[in-house]
Amino acid sequence: MMKIFNTLTKQKEELKTIEPNKLKIYACGLTVYDYAHLGHGRQAVAFDMIRRWFIASGYDVIFVKNITDIDDKIINRANENGETMQQLTERFIKYMHEDFDCLGVLRPDFEPKATAYIPQMLNIIQGLIDKGYAYQSSNGDVYYRVRKFDGYGKLSGKSLNDLRAGERVDIDGFKEDPLDFVLWKSSKEHEPYWDSQFGKGRPGWHIECSAMSEDILGKNFDIHGGGQDLQFPHHENEIAQSEAHNECQFANYWMHNGFLNIDDEKMSKSLGNFITLRNVLSKYNPEVIRFFMLRTHYRSPLNFSHDSLMDTKNSLIKIYQSLRNYNLSSFNNSEIIDWSNCFAKKFKEAMDDDFNTSLAISVLFELVTEINREENFELAKLLLKLSNLIGLLTSDPQNFLQSGTALEHAEIEKLIVKRNQARDNKDFKLSDLIRDELLANGVILEDNKNGTSWRKN
Repeated sequence: MMKIFNTLTKQKEELKTIEPNKLKIYACGLTVYDYAHLGHGRQAVAFDMIRRWFIASGYDVIFVKNITDIDDKIINRANENGETMQQLTERFIKYMHEDFDCLGVLRPDFEPKATAYIPQMLNIIQGLIDKGYAYQSSNGDVYYRVRKFDGYGKLSGKSLNDLRAGERVDIDGFKEDPLDFVLWKSSKEHEPYWDSQFGKGRPGWHIECSAMSEDILGKNFDIHGGGQDLQFPHHENEIAQSEAHNECQFANYWMHNGFLNIDDEKMSKSLGNFITLRNVLSKYNPEVIRFFMLRTHYRSPLNFSHDSLMDTKNSLIKIYQSLRNYNLSSFNNSEIIDWSNCFAKKFKEAMDDDFNTSLAISVLFELVTEINREENFELAKLLLKLSNLIGLLTSDPQNFLQSGTALEHAEIEKLIVKRNQARDNKDFKLSDLIRDELLANGVILEDNKNGTSWRKN
């Protein structure tokens, strides 16, 4: 039985899909005006892991992740750069794909761009006006009447009476109520626009996801997800729009990943600790970053630091080291896992309990201990298979352990032979000099009963 934490009900619930063995998932994607940052990377990895486990559990998954390609920040950045909005967004979509591909994140089944769904947005807005949930103000903007929707606040737990103007609420003299939010923005000079029944303009942010999710997945679908920061106001506003328009529940389950902090502080440009994913990927193996993000439960806060990444790197090295003496070239990835195996059973129980990757990874380390003790090929295959299910251990062990050294592999092997000869001749001074030379070039030697192996430092 699979249980997931539903942000809407604030509790773990047994997963019950709308259609048997089918899952429709919508996750909010990036606003593409800059490089993806570490927080974006965490969300991408978290929902990639969730998607992979659903697939491994036998579900036919449709996964949608949108791209916001029209927004105030996009317009301003394009104007600053002296380029078109499309030139800017296409460039950063390309960078986003490159970064997420490096992290082993599978591409979505659908990746809609907001600008391709303007007619669908206008249809919802008109429907909301017809039902009295929206109105056009004297400045041409169209707003949503928040107080008319009885369920407002049910996701975030915020009460309308507790919300004050100035608290994530725009103060706008054209609104009937400070809490109302914009659905359609009237055209302004030097801004892109679309023709509509409300005049020239462009959509607000919140209406975009309502339109894209409904068009692709339907009025009611299984899971809506995103970062914790999107609960309010974005996801709250999506619910208000969609449920008022369609008169049915929007998403049955809501999932949110936790924040990513930098050295125990919230990441922000104002604090000077804003780190792009691309910057980190240039310094660390991508699988180390993915492993780092999966070691912590997806709903928990994740603290990023150099020390934590180095600890993660060393842990991942230990796992790969347990596999380096096995010929896994003939490994059949489609081979069915025996879930009655004690390790496999514990792994599955952890993952079925709201995707507890922290506990699941501890099971992987139990397997590593057993493999190192027994040298069991079947256990090595199981370790690889279980890890692959969540997008880990996707590299050849030797390649992972030995990639990125300053010396050519052939040169390293010659120096190891020379060192072994020196040890045989009791010339320990020369042996130590060779070891130190290799270490200075990022190579660590490991002497074992099978001889001497090496890996990148």
